[in-house]
Amino acid sequence: METLDKFDIAILQELQADGRLTNAELSTRVGLSAAPCWRRVRALEEGGYIKGYRAEIDRHKIGLGVLAFVRLDADRNNGDVTRQLEEAIRAIPEVISCHYISGTGTFELQVVSRDLNSFSQFAREVLINLPNVKDLHTSFSLGEVKANSALPLGQVSDKHPSC
Repeated sequence: METLDKFDIAILQELQADGRLTNAELSTRVGLSAAPCWRRVRALEEGGYIKGYRAEIDRHKIGLGVLAFVRLDADRNNGDVTRQLEEAIRAIPEVISCHYISGTGTFELQVVSRDLNSFSQFAREVLINLPNVKDLHTSFSLGEVKANSALPLGQVSDKHPSC
């Protein structure tokens, strides 16, 4: 796929809102018949536009009441040690998001935990002991205003070339 047209964008919008739609429901919503809709979904998946499907779970209901934002400062920033640190971070289930950042710090992590005591223990036993970590700076979420992973597809034109 070299470009996304209005049907592709509509399919992406509908699947972001409800990834459990049947092909029949999806085709009706986007104004295509079932077979072309199915082919487009498969092409979007194969082209990497759709990376997967998953359930959105309420972290509070499963006992993960703490969301921490951890800025992690690396001691040295060279390729090999940074890759080692990245691999170690990827292996930690409590880290739900990690970004290599500009400005102060090296990585910005989102970490979930049961409570403050659990987080404190996790930070002391796991995070500070990651390879090449110099320092941690933590802020805690006091309440979610918006926690939506849906992308703003209204900004994507039908002439926008794919990346």
